[in-house]
Amino acid sequence: MKSVSQDAFGGPEVLRTMETPRPVPLAGEVLIRMAATSVNPVDTKIRSGAVRHLGEPPFTLGFDVAGTIVEVGAEVVAFEPGDAVFGMVAGRTGTYSEYVVARADSVAPRPRRVSELQAAALPTAGSTAWQALRLAGLSDGERILIHAGAGGVGHLAVQLATLRGARVLATARAANHDFLRELGAEEVIDYQSVDFEKIVTDVDVVLDLVGGSYGSRSLRVLRPDGRYVTAQGSDAGDDPRCRRVTGRPSTDDLCALADLVGEGLLRVHIDRVMSLTEIAEAHRLSESGRTRGKLVLVPWR
Repeated sequence: MKSVSQDAFGGPEVLRTMETPRPVPLAGEVLIRMAATSVNPVDTKIRSGAVRHLGEPPFTLGFDVAGTIVEVGAEVVAFEPGDAVFGMVAGRTGTYSEYVVARADSVAPRPRRVSELQAAALPTAGSTAWQALRLAGLSDGERILIHAGAGGVGHLAVQLATLRGARVLATARAANHDFLRELGAEEVIDYQSVDFEKIVTDVDVVLDLVGGSYGSRSLRVLRPDGRYVTAQGSDAGDDPRCRRVTGRPSTDDLCALADLVGEGLLRVHIDRVMSLTEIAEAHRLSESGRTRGKLVLVPWR
């Protein structure tokens, strides 16, 4: 089967299409024929070596998958061949591949009203946003500031926070302000021209999807009893209001997100659909920080 692999850390040019053995699902696993996957910021960090989540190369990147089950391992009773599914891979294979092995408890049925492209864009970004707001204990009427509001996680978090009855503020480039207002943001701040510390105060929750110095700066606009949740490494230190979130596979969370998408309550914005033939360019676009929503990848063409 075809896979995108890399033999060394480096820039997008290290990503190469090659032939690899088709994996066999072990107990508790399913084998999925990949119909679509997506790029997450962590993919580019692992590729470059900034994050060593997969150890040393060679390896195949990718965490999101939508497709059809072709084989199930022992002890799998929830799925059978032919089932349309989507989910997160946190195991032996990456999703930049024709066939993907995943744990059965990290995938969910794909509703008919949710397309394969939407489903491929949803798992990591949606789970991170969903779990971050749950960790924050965000409730009706509270004010939340979401950094990088137009990104993959951010644009979903804006909508999910709005659905919870929160008042949403977001930072984003000016070109994305109308987009975020359409999704429910009450106030959008152009981080390129305005220091958010000077115009934001006393928010109940900050969801930091940027990290770095945004941590300590965000703490200064937070209420004394507020909550700061970050999906990135930041300089917020050991402030008791700080919490760290990493999107983790959960069938229940994936089902809840898919239901919202299917009901038209949650919009998954796809910036561009690209072929795995264009994987290097997809990584360059992701690293530019100028994509709106998600980049989705489909098999070679």
